[in-house]
Parts: sequence; structure tokens; C-alpha cells
Amino acid sequence: MKPEKVAIGMSGGVDSSVAAALLKKSGYEVIGLTMILWDNDKNAIEDAKRVCEKMEIEHHCVDFRDEFNKIVIDYFVEEYQSGRTPNPCIVCNRFLKFDAMQSYAETLGADKIATGHYAKIQLDEESGRYLLKQANSCEKDQTYVLYSLTQKQLSRTLMPLGELKSKAETREIAEQLGFDVATKADSMEICFIPDQDYVKFIERYSGKKCTPGDFVDANGNVLGKHSGIINYTIGQRKGLGVTFGKPMFVTRIDAEKNTVVLGEKGTEFSQELMANKLNFIPFEKLTQPIQVVAKVRYSAKPAPATVIPEGEDMVRVVFDLPQRAVTPGQAVVFYDKNDMSVIGGGIIR
Repeated sequence: MKPEKVAIGMSGGVDSSVAAALLKKSGYEVIGLTMILWDNDKNAIEDAKRVCEKMEIEHHCVDFRDEFNKIVIDYFVEEYQSGRTPNPCIVCNRFLKFDAMQSYAETLGADKIATGHYAKIQLDEESGRYLLKQANSCEKDQTYVLYSLTQKQLSRTLMPLGELKSKAETREIAEQLGFDVATKADSMEICFIPDQDYVKFIERYSGKKCTPGDFVDANGNVLGKHSGIINYTIGQRKGLGVTFGKPMFVTRIDAEKNTVVLGEKGTEFSQELMANKLNFIPFEKLTQPIQVVAKVRYSAKPAPATVIPEGEDMVRVVFDLPQRAVTPGQAVVFYDKNDMSVIGGGIIR
């Protein structure tokens, strides 16, 4: 019987390299596929190419820079300019790594795609739906940025690293295989802003300079001048550029009025939020309130909450305890409180 053909997205890092090796060891016919997303991908391409040569598998490059600019970078810039703090990885995952890549893989004759994400996909025999579950390596679990995957995408995707116990185990496998990327550092920040200077990048990309405006309190009283709304995010205390004699936190950003609202300690906490652009995994649509644990950012601890449907594409999320820095533009992701499988999520409005 002919082995199943899988195209794995290879970034040139240790995770995707080991994932490719695990798939080949499991008997799949593996193709390496590197997506060129921005102009500084040359080193990543060379690293991925060397790994594929070592494993004696095909390596393909596909230029998705135009799509990346339109889908990811335009979105990133527009969200910041609208006073929100986006998570571009979530958008990139859904529309490029698990959509455009899937379409391209099909032209190569691949039955499925694979990635080096730390997560697990399982078919629930009873419901017939694919479920997204946390990786065995809890400290590396990446389900937060994968909550928006559709049933079609989940059904055609493999994530072999979900079964590994730790990142150390991944690096150990890479060393045993003689991969020179075994000690390569993890990419921790936004890939298309290497120096992590968001403000300069947004100004350069959009051609628009930051417009200074007012810091105000909750009642609209002017407290001082800010240097442009894209310099700030909810919950921020340091780097405001103004001293007040006591700690002050960013609690809201109003793009229309070009104001940044500040509040004293305690005001950076919220007990509830509204979210839209919803995606649910174990079921198609939420029709009644449900008890979950939810994360309001990638690094947040899951917190008990109730998710309440509010119209066609909106939910209200009420936390048992107030959460710090609930930030418009970020994702809120819901987990089953018993087994921590992903129920779904949406974008905080």
C-alpha cells in the first residue's frame, strides 16, 4: 500500500525539522515545504533545505509574501492604528499556514499537511468532529494560537510534536539525528519585526507618523500628553513618558478621540469582556451559556469563566475573578475545565 503523502511546513527551526523526521519514521512520504512570508527569510530557507537534504526528502519553497502582506501585516498595522493590540500569529495560522499552505500542498499531491506546533488533534468518534487538545509538553503548548482552525483544516493536519514531553526532548532528537538546527534559538517575537520596534515598523509601513494626543482619566480630564496611540497597550504602566507621582495604568485606548485613558492601580482589571469572530471546535455554534476556563493572552493562566452567547457572532465572557489587562484585539480562548481541550475562542472587542 502506498504511504500517505504529507507536506510539512518547514521554517528552518528545530521544531518543524524534528516533526518532519518523526513523520518519516512513522512511514509517511514527507515533503518539506517552506513558505516565504517576508524578505528576511533567506537563512530559514537554507536551514530547512539542509535538513531536507539530510533526510533525503523533497524541499519546496513557495512565495507567499503578497498574501502575508495583505492578510497579516495590513491587519497588524490597521489594528494598532485603531487602538487595538492584535495577535498576527493567529491570523497567519488560519489563513496562510493552514489554508494557503494546504491548497499549495494539494498541488504537490499531498494528502495532508503537518506543522511543528505543540498541540494534539484527535477525532471524536461519537460526534465525528476533530478536537484540538493540549500538548503533552504543557509549557510549550500552542493551542491558544490555533483555536481558530476549522474542522476541514484540523481533519487534514498532523502535529507530531504534541506527543513529546518537552522542548528538551525535541532538541535531543534533533541532536541524535545530526541536525545543525538542534541548538537554534526559538523565535519568540513577531517574525516580520526583527528589532521588535513596532512603532517604527508601523510608521514606515503605513507612511503615517504617530499623532500625539491626550492622556485622560475615566471622566475625560486631561492628565498629560501621549506620543501616539500605537505606543501603548492595555495594562501598560511603564514607558508612558509622563510621571504622575503614583502608578497609573492604561485602561482604554480611543482611536477616534486620539486619547489614552489612564487609571490608578486596580482599574487595569476587568471581570467581563465581549468577543466576536468566533470559532468553536467540538460543536458548530454556542446556543446556551457554558462553563469554561479561559485565557485572555498566550501567557495568561486559564481562569474559570462563563461564556454567554449574545447574538449571531458575539459572546459575553464573565470571569469568576477579575482579569488583568483584558486587551481589545487579543484572542480569548476557551478550554474544557476537565481535560483542557479547546472549546473555541474569539477576538476581544
